[in-house]
Amino acid sequence: MNPSSDPDKDFPWWLVIVAVTGAWLFYEVWASEVYSAALDTLSKGIWITALVTVVAYVGACSIGLLLAVAGTSRHLVLRQVARLYIEVMRGVPIIVLLLYVAFVVTPGFVVAWNWIAQPLGFDALRGRDVPLLWRAVAALMLAYSAFLAEIFRAGLQAVDKGQIEAAKALGLNGWQRFRHIVFPQAFRMVLPPLGNDFVAMVKDSSLVSVLGVTDITQLGKVTAAGNFRYFETYNVVALLYLTMTIGLSLALRRVEARLRERSGGGDR
Repeated sequence: MNPSSDPDKDFPWWLVIVAVTGAWLFYEVWASEVYSAALDTLSKGIWITALVTVVAYVGACSIGLLLAVAGTSRHLVLRQVARLYIEVMRGVPIIVLLLYVAFVVTPGFVVAWNWIAQPLGFDALRGRDVPLLWRAVAALMLAYSAFLAEIFRAGLQAVDKGQIEAAKALGLNGWQRFRHIVFPQAFRMVLPPLGNDFVAMVKDSSLVSVLGVTDITQLGKVTAAGNFRYFETYNVVALLYLTMTIGLSLALRRVEARLRERSGGGDR
């Protein structure tokens, strides 16, 4: 192997292969009546997959950032609570957490709500009032927040302590130091793993199909069970997911490259 070779400067032959193969597959889907029918049905689940992914990821990032800040806090109780949450959530399989949130946590929340709200004159809540879609989103949010918390924590701890001390000397309070000094630098450092987890969230969003949420995977199961065209149907399912994940990966690489260019320009 040539030690001077730079993988980032390699011509993306893999992308050419993916693009040509993808174009051919989409042509086959368009030209085949069976594939076209499957695509027409499965495309209705794309917006559900996108909704689950975006809402769950934004929520997970918010919770994860709070956990990371708590985990680096000066207060022992906050650090221990954050560590307890992270270890428990990372130790439970996501599919188990989905079922637990959907059929244990949500009914428990309904009971607690009714116990508190009814004496205050609020309407009673029933289990069916909480859609399975939002139960699934909550479960993914809780699961991914633990992993994202570790990413944020690593980024926060990687910021040069000297810059924080200099900000203190300039009279910036804790929030100002975090907003103007710590978080911008930490975010640039953790963007690649955050992007990887976002792509992973797209794939893991398929787990919501176990609750009957009509995403791409669930529609694929229903369609294949109805027409018995498992090969064609699941080919289209795989093609849709690959299109989304590869497209997102390329977009995120572009964003990372621009951030590196700006950072390099700032250093000069």
